[in-house]
Amino acid sequence: MENSLLHNVYNPDVLTCIANLSNDEVFTPPELANKIIDMLPQELFENPDTTFLDPCCKSGVFLREIAKRLIKGLEQQISDLEKRLEHIFTKQLFGIAITELTSLLSRRSVYCSKYPSSQYSAYQFPDNKPQGNIIFHRIKHTWNNGKCIYCGASKSEYDRGDELETHAYQFIHNIDIKKLFNMKFDVIIGNPPYQMTFGIEGGNSSNAKSIYNLFMETAIKLNPRYLCMITPSRWMTKTAQGIPESWVDKMLQSNKFKVIHDFENASECFPGVEIKGGVNYFLWDAIHNGKCKYIFHQAQEKKILERNDYLDSKQAGIVVRDPQAYSIIEKIEKVEGLYYNNLDINFSGLVSAKHFFDNSVLLTSNWKDYKHH
Repeated sequence: MENSLLHNVYNPDVLTCIANLSNDEVFTPPELANKIIDMLPQELFENPDTTFLDPCCKSGVFLREIAKRLIKGLEQQISDLEKRLEHIFTKQLFGIAITELTSLLSRRSVYCSKYPSSQYSAYQFPDNKPQGNIIFHRIKHTWNNGKCIYCGASKSEYDRGDELETHAYQFIHNIDIKKLFNMKFDVIIGNPPYQMTFGIEGGNSSNAKSIYNLFMETAIKLNPRYLCMITPSRWMTKTAQGIPESWVDKMLQSNKFKVIHDFENASECFPGVEIKGGVNYFLWDAIHNGKCKYIFHQAQEKKILERNDYLDSKQAGIVVRDPQAYSIIEKIEKVEGLYYNNLDINFSGLVSAKHFFDNSVLLTSNWKDYKHH
């Protein structure tokens, strides 16, 4: 009876439970983390030289799931398990936590102990590396005119004493990451904080400033081969507050995005969490220069629409997220080319401003002289 009970009792992954606690910090469920990791070439996990960095560790789920794949993938090359663990934890997996609490949680997830130098750690780091390779250093914002010059945080809100977290995320506050770890990373992966607001990460406050783009930009500057992140989808439509349109254009026109999974409803990825405009996770490839496999997940209709095209649309200037809407644009372009002999004529070229000379009335709903013939 006892054995039967042990086999049948529900034993959930603790990180799955944490992912559903609240939206103060949007934790990544293990199932989602694995879907993101699945986008990477799987031979990376059979290479003892591949290096991984999570620059925004919360629960440590990305590094934990990568460690599982490396433990299996390197079995033939490093047969001894203890030596394999030592190699993986000291030479391949690295992280930067976003708070002191998440640093402890991440180390517990990855090393099986929040104290990597203790005897209970899966690999016992030397005493001079008490944090292992998942680090956290409390730093302060750099203020100018009441705002942080790096992340835009408000001084009145985030200029805090030692008893509170500053949320001055180390990765985007002018820290030389190359010197910090003294190495180049093949893969940078994670779920960055989404915005600076009144303490609600991933919220939808009108006065919030997006910062996930800073994590993306900083990661790309480190010249990884691959970048995988999950972020709000607003940046692709140029509706994210605080993200310059020129930055969006540069990202799209680079043609480095190889795969994007775009979710209309964020709760498909983060149960119980609302993020306006949905979320997406992507695979950015430094040597890719071409089309993107773009998958749009429509939650209400329970269907997935896929297209393979260049992200940047010269006509729209943004990513047209719904492939059905994108097909309409393609049909319009085809018709225009047919009727106007490929001249650059479209609807915007046939109308003018509503009050071009103050007394003109064009295309208004209150034009009473209109008659249908």
